[in-house]
Formats: sequence, C-alpha cells, structure tokens
Amino acid sequence: MGELSGKVALVTGASQGIGAACARALAQAGAQVVCASRRLEAVEEVAAGIRQAGGVAVARTLDVTHHEEAAALVEEVAQTLGGLHILVNNAGITDDQLFLRMKPESWRRVMATNLDGVFNVTHPAARIMLKQKEGRIITITSVVGLMGNPGQANYAAAKAGLVGFTKSLARELGSRNITVNAVAPGYIQTAMTEALSEEQRQRLLASLAIPRLGTPEDVAAVVVFLAGPGASYITGEVINVSGGLYM
Repeated sequence: MGELSGKVALVTGASQGIGAACARALAQAGAQVVCASRRLEAVEEVAAGIRQAGGVAVARTLDVTHHEEAAALVEEVAQTLGGLHILVNNAGITDDQLFLRMKPESWRRVMATNLDGVFNVTHPAARIMLKQKEGRIITITSVVGLMGNPGQANYAAAKAGLVGFTKSLARELGSRNITVNAVAPGYIQTAMTEALSEEQRQRLLASLAIPRLGTPEDVAAVVVFLAGPGASYITGEVINVSGGLYM
C-alpha cells in the first residue's frame, strides 16, 4: 500500500513529459489517477501503461480552456471515484516570439491555456475539496515565471501569474486542510529541449549548478512529495526544480 492509497488524483496535460511522469508517480504511490489531455489516444497510452504496471488509471479528454468542460470532468471524477484529493495543474503551451513581434492571438492563446486553464480546473476542484475538508492543489509553473526569458513574455507572464494564484489560494483554503503549492521546473528533457542544437545545449548546461538537464521524473518526485503526508504543513510555496538555474 502506497502513501497515497485511497486518494484520487487528476493530472491535466498528462499525455507526455512532466504530466505523464506525474501520473505514473502518483499511481505508483497508490493513488487512483485520472489522466486528462486534449489528445485522447496519447493519454490512453499513459493510462494503459500505468495499469500494466499494476496501478489504477483512466484517461479522459479535457480542453482546459473551457470552464464548463473542466467542471463536468471534475464532477464526474468526484462522483465516480469517490472524491478528488489531488489536483495537478500541468497543461500548458508555448508560443514564443520577441515581444515587439508578438501577435495578440499568441498572447491570448498562452494565457487561455496556462493561466485561465488553471482557474477553470481549480475552481470546481476546490469546491469538491472544501466539502471533503481535504485536498492538495499542485500547479506546475516555471522558473521562467520567476526570472523572465527573452521571447517568452507571454509564457513568463502566465507562469508568474500562477505564483500569485498559488499564494493567494493557499491563504484562502489552508484552514480547510487544503494545501496549495507550485513546482517551478527549469530545463527539463522534453520534446522542446530535444530540439536544441548542441551549441545551445552546451550553453544551457554551463548556466546550471548541476550540469545536466532535469527529467520529468525529477519534477514528478516533488509533486508526489507535496501530495503526500510529509508535506501536510507546506503551503503557498514555489519549489524550484531547476538544477540551480534560478536561486
């Protein structure tokens, strides 16, 4: 029996990368995991892999930019699985461009998914957790939201917004046994970093105290900790998983 046995977790953006790693790690710790993504076939593969490994997981489609769709999924999870104890807000996109060349639609797309999407899922989830008097809300932000990055004004603004969101919600919900925290990854081995040239990769590694790219599993380990009993007195925090990129 894992430390999260009996808990129900919902992970958004669970079809790949950090989201998929979080889903697998939460299931390994004993939670029932709902893997959600816009891409059903991809997220079905993640859920199937969890089940093959002995865990409990189901896949659901979810576009976090639609509040009604998010609310319906949260309600379905709570009714069919007996509650919702852990929410991992991971769904996110990038649409990079230098600010003076950035089109309004690029700004709006990133905000709609990365910032509004977290509201859309967390809003109904928090109501369920308030009724339970128990819950863990964990949001994946980014060190870019803390330090900025050229060409990512939209992404950095959205991720910085999640920091304020996390701290404010932590103050509102703490008295009801609900913790709210954020995890800020640095450069993680994902499809985005695989596209870097060798010169870019070496320049990136030189900026790190720990000279390697992080893995999705590095981030997932912190998420599982924040979801578990050992983090019951931690709330309103932003934990960097960046190899010393941002200190």
